[in-house]
Parts: sequence; C-alpha cells; structure tokens
Amino acid sequence: MRFDDEQVDASELDDQRGGGGGGLGRIAMGGGGAGVLGLVIYLLVSVLGVGGGSTGAPLSGGGSGTGSGRGSASDVAQRCNTAGAIDQYDDCFVLKAFNEVNEVWSAQFARSGQTYTKPRLVYFSQAVRTGCGAASSQVGPFYCPPDRKVYIDLGFLDQLQRQFGAQGRYAQAYIVAHEVGHHLQTLTGTEARLRQAQQAAPSRENALSVQLELQADCYAGVWSTLANTGGNVTIGEADLDEALGAAQAVGDDRIQARAGEVNPETWTHGSAQQRRDAFLTGYRGATMSACGTVPHA
Repeated sequence: MRFDDEQVDASELDDQRGGGGGGLGRIAMGGGGAGVLGLVIYLLVSVLGVGGGSTGAPLSGGGSGTGSGRGSASDVAQRCNTAGAIDQYDDCFVLKAFNEVNEVWSAQFARSGQTYTKPRLVYFSQAVRTGCGAASSQVGPFYCPPDRKVYIDLGFLDQLQRQFGAQGRYAQAYIVAHEVGHHLQTLTGTEARLRQAQQAAPSRENALSVQLELQADCYAGVWSTLANTGGNVTIGEADLDEALGAAQAVGDDRIQARAGEVNPETWTHGSAQQRRDAFLTGYRGATMSACGTVPHA
C-alpha cells in the first residue's frame, strides 16, 4: 500500500509510552470499550499465558522498528517526517494511517453537511489509565467512548500480528480503521443505543456486542474503498488480502480454538467468517448505510 504523501501529523497523538498506567485492570465493557480483540484476548493471555506468562503479567514494550519510545508530539513529528520513516517505524506508519482515516471521514461527513470530530490516538506501553478505567496492553488495541481515544500498545500489536497471523501493513491499517469505526458509532449515537439495549436485555449483551464489532469491521471496509478511490491510499489485491486475513485472525472462534473450546454463546466480536464478510460488505458498499444500524432484533 502507498499513501498519497509522507506528511505525518503528530498533533492527533498522545504519546504515553514508558509512562506506566498505574496498575493493570480491565476496561469497561460494552459499546466499543474493547477493540479488535478485546476481553477475549485478555482472558486468553491471562489464562493461557500467550506471550505474557500464565500470571497475566504485562508484556514488554515494542521491539525494533516500533519507534523510539516516549516523546513529545514534536519529537515524533520530527522523526516520522524524515525520509523513509513511515516504512521503517511502526509508530510512524500507524500514526499516518490514523491521519488518513480521519481525513477520509472528515471529508465524508462534510459531504453530508455534518462535522466530524476527530478522536485522538494514544500510544502506551504495558498499561494505561483511560476514561473507561485502567487497561493492560493484553486487552489489545481498543477505543474508549468516554474520552474518545484510540489506545494502542505497538509492542503488543506486533506480537498479535506474529501470533495470530494478522500480517502486513494493511492489516495494521485495518486495525486502526476498525477502532475509529467505534468512534463513528459514538458520534452517531450507536454506542449509546447499544449500551441501553444491553441494560434492557442482559441476555442479549454478547449478541449486541457482536453486532457493534461487525459494524466497526464494516466501517473499516468502507474506509478502505473511500481512501482508495479518493487517492489517500493506494491498495492492491495483496493489501485487501492482508485486511481480510487480519479480520479472520481475530475472529472469536479462531481465538477460542487456541484455548481448546469454541463456544459461540460467549462471542463478543464475531466469528472469523463474520468479520471477513462484514469488512467486505463495507468495502463493496462504500457507504456507512451499507453497514446497517445497531442494535437490532
């Protein structure tokens, strides 16, 4: 994949790497509180010790290529705007993808006479305090509705890609677009409606959560087409395959299979096939309306 330019805007970034998170915890569930992987990953890591030991201890921060650690936005901007930095550093690439996701949705909202309020991107290591509570990097990338921020531990993101098969740069772009998809749900009121529906019908809590996650996958597909046709990002068949592979890799059935038991009643994000199909629905439909509304019966 190729971006239309190499300019990276660090004004959308809060870099908290190396700052600690004041202890581990679980983020508040419901309405996008957990992201591409969410609580299923948290439990898998805690119980099975995938990459983090059976105690659920926090993982180490990023390795080579993830960036230089905590710094001011100006420090990140200076490094990421040097020649080749987007390809060389994960933090520069993810931030650039975040810029382009926001640029596309800003333009799309403007076409319909609406104002798009950008979320912020937070890089952290091991643990972080959020408007949804304290969170470990083991939760995976996530969006927090109360503070309207996307949280990513790049070191753990790299580990997820290696261990769960979500390979490639466009797989990373898919993860970013999915989390911003949750921000769209906050802006449109979908997240609040789902929270109310879950409270009214606790027996449907997981099913409603799956609907929300699949819609975020669908929005990621919409973004992919809009970005490609708008010239923000140039993607080919190999890039599309990376996004579809990532969507499938983080399906609840794929993740649960690692634990030895697949139970659809406990799913909160959808199966590998559902997530793949949701992304393709958005990719082919290229409009938010193609992704339907949540919740529904």
